[in-house]
Amino acid sequence: MTKEKHVVVIYPHPDDESFGAAGTITLFRKQDVPVTYLCGTLGEMGRNMGNPIIANRETVPEIRKKELLDACKVLDINLQLLGYRDKTLEFEDVSEVAHHIKSLLEKLQPSLVITHYPDHAVHPDHNALGRAAIEAVRLMDDVSRPTVWAQAITRTAHEDLGQPDIVHDVEPYFDQKMAAILAHKTQAGGILGSFKPEANSKDALREVALERLGIEEFYIWNFN
Repeated sequence: MTKEKHVVVIYPHPDDESFGAAGTITLFRKQDVPVTYLCGTLGEMGRNMGNPIIANRETVPEIRKKELLDACKVLDINLQLLGYRDKTLEFEDVSEVAHHIKSLLEKLQPSLVITHYPDHAVHPDHNALGRAAIEAVRLMDDVSRPTVWAQAITRTAHEDLGQPDIVHDVEPYFDQKMAAILAHKTQAGGILGSFKPEANSKDALREVALERLGIEEFYIWNFN
């Protein structure tokens, strides 16, 4: 894999970076490549409040922000918050969000951007921010335009889009990925528990998580 100059990850929620790309992020950091996470929202409308419950509707934004900071510390990455509201990104003007992101990318000057693949990312926020991020890169000058890796997470992604261009087996980095996931205490239990409810030990949970999250796949976006 070619060594990147700077990688910028653009996802809408705290925890998207950990569940979706923490292994790939760890791989880049082990190459001493700087990574910046542009996080769209604080996930303040999320339903998971921890198990046992550690948050409520009033406290969840600050708690999720703290969890995000903790996960970014685990992954050794920089964080910038975009300041949008959870579950409203699909209603934002795509052009305005794209120009906002473009202004940040022009300052950060990444060689690679990682985001969600529009219409193949399950959640409306994922699709909307992925669309805006790709539009932001499209608007950049050809000379400075970074490569985009788009992550498709729908069940029919391979059928709809073909085989991904980038496939990372992140098992060698899975302890760090798991630590980043677990930093999101309000989210980790509910999401991991949904994979296999009977997995009630730490080792069993890790095994299930590795099976579901041990491969990270991306499509190289074609701007032509």
